[in-house]
Amino acid sequence: MSSHLQGGRVDISLIQTAARNNLITLLEKCPGPKAIVWDNSLAGPVGLIAQYAVLKEHSVTKMFPLRPTPLPETDVAHVIFITRPKLHLMDFVGYNVHADSKTKTGSKKQYHVFFVPKKSLLCLERLKHNGVYGSVSLVEEFRCELFPFDSDVVSMEISEVFREYTLENDPTYLYQTAQAIIFLQKLYGPIPRVWGKGPAARQVWELVTRLQREKNAPLKTNQTSTIDQILLIDRGVDLITPLATQLTYEGLIDEIFGINNSTAQFPIDNFLSSEERTSESLSEDKKQIILNSADRLFSDIRDRNFNAVGAFLSKQAKAISAQLDNSQERSVQEMKLYVQKLPQILAKKKALAHHTAIAECIKEVTDSYEFLDTLQTEQEFLNCIEVDKASPYIEDLIAHGKPLVKVLRLICLQCITSSGLKPKVLEHYKRELVQVYGLQALLAITNLEKVGLLKVQSGTRQYTVLRKALRLTMEDTSEINPTDISYVHSVYAPLSVRLAEQVTKNGGWKQLQDVLGLLPGPTLDETPPVPNLAPNNSDTPSVVLVFFIGGCTFAEISALRFLSQQEDSNVEFVVATTKLINGTSFLKSIIDV
Repeated sequence: MSSHLQGGRVDISLIQTAARNNLITLLEKCPGPKAIVWDNSLAGPVGLIAQYAVLKEHSVTKMFPLRPTPLPETDVAHVIFITRPKLHLMDFVGYNVHADSKTKTGSKKQYHVFFVPKKSLLCLERLKHNGVYGSVSLVEEFRCELFPFDSDVVSMEISEVFREYTLENDPTYLYQTAQAIIFLQKLYGPIPRVWGKGPAARQVWELVTRLQREKNAPLKTNQTSTIDQILLIDRGVDLITPLATQLTYEGLIDEIFGINNSTAQFPIDNFLSSEERTSESLSEDKKQIILNSADRLFSDIRDRNFNAVGAFLSKQAKAISAQLDNSQERSVQEMKLYVQKLPQILAKKKALAHHTAIAECIKEVTDSYEFLDTLQTEQEFLNCIEVDKASPYIEDLIAHGKPLVKVLRLICLQCITSSGLKPKVLEHYKRELVQVYGLQALLAITNLEKVGLLKVQSGTRQYTVLRKALRLTMEDTSEINPTDISYVHSVYAPLSVRLAEQVTKNGGWKQLQDVLGLLPGPTLDETPPVPNLAPNNSDTPSVVLVFFIGGCTFAEISALRFLSQQEDSNVEFVVATTKLINGTSFLKSIIDV
């Protein structure tokens, strides 16, 4: 059991247990040695609910990625494909089953497909079309709507949600999001208050209501509810936040190195002593580190602005040195205590060495001219400085052929902060981009225009009004001892979290009516009929589930944690999202087709 999933009012380990039990039940339907073939997008997230040791206990002897190449020969009784219901993956399954059943051991094997979280008729048709449906013994559903990341964070880990509902107009994933919310209500009780903003928020909540009605499963009476309110945020309501560089410790790790399923990889050099560096026998060039609240030190620094991390780490280092100091005289009793505590102190020392090394890796990047210039350009846009003309810095990046995503991220930020680009600026950028990056730039621009990240200025300057009304940019906020959520981007407060702050501090949207009209899509403000709910006594903090439809960043999570830790706060946030994202992964999900 993972203790880092517990600790909040909402016990996230229940999600882990439910998913793990579902998986074990399915594996037990296939007695004997088995190989699992994973859809690449699932292998990592499933590790958050069942590590390899658990699978081994249930006779999983081999694991392979699902790809269009023959499987290695294995002597197992069962080959189980665990996959999302996607058509191109059915072609891989078909190819694998055909190739594997022809091998020496093929005749003794059974093949099974477990879909996550639901099977689709189209996929089954595709398997029939590929001529392998008859060779598949079991077709099952591995019901796993959400993956547990921490005691206050769960994610569906589906990166294409935003693209599918904005670009393709495909509601499949909104339906899955609704299913995830229904699952949460099954585990934690009905949610008596609903807020939301944006078209996807409205659609998801309508689906939740409809599906619960159709199931005709009235929520049990007298049930207590662990979650007091839900706030649904359509990512399309706040496209600024993912584009701005995150400046928290965890956010920067994600921006620079990428965090996948709570794990990040760093260049190994910073983690080695000088002797280790010179020895030739380096087998790996990357150091892999797990980042979640099971690591107490990480838990202390993950939400801080990176500029506050160095001082904190050196303070910790001094404290540990003092504890390890051998010069002082100790009585026998003190010595006994010291020896008992030693493993703990040494573990702390190791964690400190790791995070100091990570901080050095980050600092190498954040001290560079390119990082600082990019940040300055972003902050000017966020403060509405020079947004109406082509940016010399962006032109420079294009001329030097910097990564296309990096350039587009800045152009999109300029576009949204100026509520659309002037027509000749947009045309100028397009021309330059196509000249340097060719056809891929053209395809990318088309998609970004379809989802509203690139557009021509028209009428109202929404951002200018929102910036004032919601205090989106703050001057002179302390990064070391912050008093406002804007510390997560140094000058900019995430719009999404400002909305959460309004709902929880001021008891709702009342004061926001004018502002909400400037944001896209409908506003949700509902009190669903929940029978005889035991009331939450007013001393305990109210639990608010913030569900981001289309992705959420680590900086947003840090800002929500910051809000709940304030003196005057009587609220605890739990964050759910369709995917943990940063600006780069978000844009890639839209432009890489």
